[in-house]
Amino acid sequence: MRYLIDGYNVTRRDPATDTLTLQEQRDALVRRLAARGSALLGSGAIIVIFDGRSGMGGGDAPVTSVVEVRFSRDETADDLIARMAEGAPRGSVTVVTDDGGLVSRVRGFGAHVLSATAVFESAAPKRRRVRAMTAQEGLPPGAREITAELEGIWLSEEE
Repeated sequence: MRYLIDGYNVTRRDPATDTLTLQEQRDALVRRLAARGSALLGSGAIIVIFDGRSGMGGGDAPVTSVVEVRFSRDETADDLIARMAEGAPRGSVTVVTDDGGLVSRVRGFGAHVLSATAVFESAAPKRRRVRAMTAQEGLPPGAREITAELEGIWLSEEE
C-alpha cells in the first residue's frame, strides 16, 4: 500500500500542530510518521505532500528514510495527490485527508481514503489481530489425560 498524506490538511486539523508555524507543522508531522507511521497506517510507503516549494516559508521538511516529502511546486497539493492516485493501480493507494473535494477525486481513481485523524498526535496505533489459540493447540498428544490424572492425585491428597 502507498499512503499519500495531504500534509497541511492534516497539520491544520490536528490540535497538537494547528497553532505551530508551517515549518514546525511539517517537522512535527514528518517526525511522527517516521516514528509511528506504520503503526498508525499499516505497512507501505508514506509520502507527505505539502503545498508550495521546498524551502519556501521557513525551510525544508526533515529528511527521513521512512517518509518521503514532496512539495507541489506550481500546482496545488490536491492536484499532485490526485495525479499520483490516478497513475497508481486501483486500490493500491490510500489518501489521508479531510478535504471533501480531494476525497471525491481520488475515490474516482480507486484510491482508499482515511480521515486526517488517523495520523493525529493523539491517534491510537492500529491493533493487529491475533488468532486465539484453542484449548488443545500446542499440547502434546495425551497431555489432557495426564493433566486429569495429576488433578486427581493432587486433589485427593488435599482432603
